[in-house]
Amino acid sequence: MSRLEEVIHARGHEHVRAEHASTFEVTTDDYLTPAGDCILAVEADRAPADFDPAFVDACRDESATITVTLETADHVVSVTGRGDPRLEFSNERSAVGRTSDYVDDRTVLVGAAHAAAGFDRNLVAALADGEAVTVRLAVE
Repeated sequence: MSRLEEVIHARGHEHVRAEHASTFEVTTDDYLTPAGDCILAVEADRAPADFDPAFVDACRDESATITVTLETADHVVSVTGRGDPRLEFSNERSAVGRTSDYVDDRTVLVGAAHAAAGFDRNLVAALADGEAVTVRLAVE
């Protein structure tokens, strides 16, 4: 299978804490409450419902490797998980990566190597400062 990629442009927010132990999320919402400890970025310009059908189909292969890379001006950090036949890519607000096998309409990968709490703290600090971030989802 060839590599397919989706790109989301978003930004950090002062309430980014990235402390959640089982999920990480990027949302189209323009706000974040302190309770949103899995959210890495807000104001995403795209959501799973916007992704190309070929990308979605590739992600529905349980042997697919899905890598999410967050890139700011000074940081590039990736996390890898896997695909699942149950992935819907139908949510119009949020993309969620999970360390577990749980799937809902927001889930874009399962079995992630780590969740929000595992992201590099320098990246998290940059996101808490509101930095712009490019989120690349690649499947192969």
